[in-house]
Formats: sequence, structure tokens, C-alpha cells
Amino acid sequence: MSGERPLFFLHEGAMEAKLEEIRKRCQELEQEMGKPDSVADQQRFRVLSQEHAQLVPIVARYGELQKLQKELADARELLKMETDQEMIDLLRDESSRLEDDILQMENDLMIMLLPRDPNSGKNIIMEIRAGTGGEEAALFVADLFRMYSRYVDSRGWKLELIDVHPTEIGGYKEIIYSVAGSDAYDALKFESGGHRVQRIPTTESGGRIHTSAVTVAVLPEVEESEVNIDHDDLRIDVYRSSGHGGQSVNTTDSAVRITHIPSGIVVTCQDEKSQHKNKAKALRVLRARLYEQIELERLSEETEMRRLQVGSGDRSQRIRTYNYPQSRVTDHRIGLTLYSLESVLDGNLDELLDPLREYEIAQKLKEVTR
Repeated sequence: MSGERPLFFLHEGAMEAKLEEIRKRCQELEQEMGKPDSVADQQRFRVLSQEHAQLVPIVARYGELQKLQKELADARELLKMETDQEMIDLLRDESSRLEDDILQMENDLMIMLLPRDPNSGKNIIMEIRAGTGGEEAALFVADLFRMYSRYVDSRGWKLELIDVHPTEIGGYKEIIYSVAGSDAYDALKFESGGHRVQRIPTTESGGRIHTSAVTVAVLPEVEESEVNIDHDDLRIDVYRSSGHGGQSVNTTDSAVRITHIPSGIVVTCQDEKSQHKNKAKALRVLRARLYEQIELERLSEETEMRRLQVGSGDRSQRIRTYNYPQSRVTDHRIGLTLYSLESVLDGNLDELLDPLREYEIAQKLKEVTR
């Protein structure tokens, strides 16, 4: 063929066998989804539909590949019989183009066949917390929240506040919110970790650059069935919501604090006026944090390379620096530097997120070919 082999090449026949297996499974799912018993059972139908939706794009791309392969075989047969030089040249050009298209499609299919992240497609809970740097760190929490909010809006997703701890001058000690969208986890999972900001605070009279730190956690939102919480393990306290400086903002005990005794995890929520709604939101966060704990334990048992991959969820890892004087953003995991800080903070994150996705795919490809 005229181009290079795919980035990751299964032994001869293995990819075709896998694709045939997927096509067969897709047909089985379609038959199963058409049965009255499956339609009547909403939970089962949803599970079948989700699996079917994942396989359909692969089957469609496989069909396109087979069509190209047939066109290439026909062109080669004609080339064997052709005697006219002009037609020979045309057929050779056509064969070369088809070979390149087939190689590209094989690469696409190889990527589609990579092991799928078990949390792919889930909604998320994001937590942004001020670290070192005092009020300046709290102000940067507000900047990051604004950045992510604008990105969420640009994708047409839904953002819902869960818990907010504001400071006197417009920052946040902590802000927790959920993002609902089909690709929310896949797009934002790389944001977990330490975010460092270098800038001159408005309160700095000497013009010195200060460095502050903020931590971001991206937690896949999980169903009750995925994390079993024994309510006997919970201590639930209710209290009056408060605002700036401890001022009461609610005349009823609607704020909720839930302590998971075995793990020591504490979750609070006071955003809603209803105690019931605050409790429901706090339990969503608790489930997500317990799930994160389980995932981190699993990762610690895997290889060093896996644990160091982007999107590992390690909050202590410094992942990115935002330098205001130079309008520079640097992602330390992949050595990417952009001089478009204002655009990034305005929510244009694809120029950061796309290279991270590509890096993750490249790492997975390396791993499966070991």
C-alpha cells in the first residue's frame, strides 16, 4: 500500500473477526430490543439501547471499510486486464487513493475498538477548591468556575449548583456543581488535579507576581445501584444556611451535612431552601466521592503507566499553570504551551482538551501493542 500501516495493527484477520463479532452482537441487540418483554422493562431496554448506540457507529464504519476494500479489489482486477496506458495510470491513481482511504479507516476503527472508559458517557460532579494563596486562590476558583461554565454553555450541557462557599470579595473557598451532558465526563475528565495561577493580585501595591493554587476534581456521577451506601453508616446533621461572614440566609434548618462514618467523607449542601433537596444533592456527591475512592484503589493496583496517564484523577498532581503576565497556559502532563490565556478563560477549552484526548489515545495504542 502507498501509506504507512495503522498506528496499531492487530495480527492478520483479528480486526475483521472482532468487527464481525460486533456486527453480530448489534443484530442480536436489535432483535432483543424489538421483543415486547424488553420494551416493557424500561431499565433493560435502556441498557440494551445504550450498548446498541455504542456499537452502531463501529458497524457503520466497518460497512464503509468493506465497500472501499471491494472497490480496491475491483480496481486491481481491472488493472491486470487493462492495456491502455492512460487507463492504467487512472486505475493506479484510483488504487492509491483507495489504499490511503482504507488505511485511514483502519486507523479510525482501531481507535474505536480500544477499551472503552467505564465512565464514558456519564454526567459529572465537579469540585473546585481554593488551595494555597488565600483570597487570591479563592478568586481564581471563581475564574475557573466561570471558564468551565462558559464551556458547558457552549456545548449545550446543563450545569446545576450543589454547594457554594463564597468569600467576601467575590471568590469561592469551594464550589461544587454537576454537569449533565452525553460527553461531559469524556471531555472534562482531564481537568482533575492542581491548577496554578501566576498573576499580580489587585491588592498588591508593589506589583509583585503571586502564585496561588486551586484543586479541581471531576467525579463521574453514579447511580445508587453502582455504590451501595448503608444508611446506618451515615450521620446526618441539619443546620441553618449561612452566607458571607456566617450571616444567616435562611430561617429554617435546611442545610445538610452528611458524614460517611467508615470512610470519614463529609459532604455538605445548603444551596436549596428545601432540606430534602439538599440531602438528595449531598448524597449524589457522597456516592461520587465513594466511587472515586474505589477507582483510585483500583488504579493503585495497576501499572505505573496507567496511573500516570492523563485523567487519572490525582488531585495532588500539578497539571496546569495559568500565567497572566505572559498570557500563557501550560499543561505540564503533555508539555503543551498556549499563549491564549484570555481565550481559554473565556471557555474556549478545545485547544487544550483535544491534544489531551489525542495523547490518551496514543498511550492506549502503545499499551495494547506491548
